[in-house]
Order: sequence, then structure tokens, then C-alpha cells
Amino acid sequence: MANDDQWRHMASAPKDGSRILVTVRSSEQGPAEVDLAYWAHGDHHGGEGWRASDSAPGRIIEYAEPELKCWMPMPSANVSRASMPAPWEGEDAEELDGSGI
Repeated sequence: MANDDQWRHMASAPKDGSRILVTVRSSEQGPAEVDLAYWAHGDHHGGEGWRASDSAPGRIIEYAEPELKCWMPMPSANVSRASMPAPWEGEDAEELDGSGI
């Protein structure tokens, strides 16, 4: 798919447990950043919702819906890209996917 490296609305993010990249909104704790996350169904470790992929039993990192701005699929291996993509810096989610038109 040609647009696999484009940021998308969180409403369209897969909730099947697959790992995705997310833009975590900037806050008083720091600037916007990119994290690897997945949708977790409720279990004895935590409730249903977005979790950081480095969560472990007893140390669950959960994201509230408003904390996540947008998502993109995991990129394929690309030797020309040595780091994570930059976080989405747009003003509003309406700008993603050209929906502001």
C-alpha cells in the first residue's frame, strides 16, 4: 500500500491487538512523541483500551483516548529510515487523511 506511512485518525485504528505506531499528544509532561501501542481487551492486568507495547503484567502503560492523536501501521524494514517517524504536528485531527477538505 502506498500510504502505509501516513498518519490516520485514531477512529480507524485496528482493535485486533496488532501493534501500531501512535502519536501521543504533547502535555505538561512533555512534547508530542511516537510510541508503539496496541488495543487490549480487558483482562486481569487492566481494562480494555490502548496500551504501550512495552507494558508488562503489573506495569501496564495505558493511554486514554484523548492522549492519542493519530496512528499509522508499523513500517516495513527500510534501511534508508534509521528512526521512528516524527509525531503528527498538525493543529486538528480533521487534517489527517485529507478530511479537512
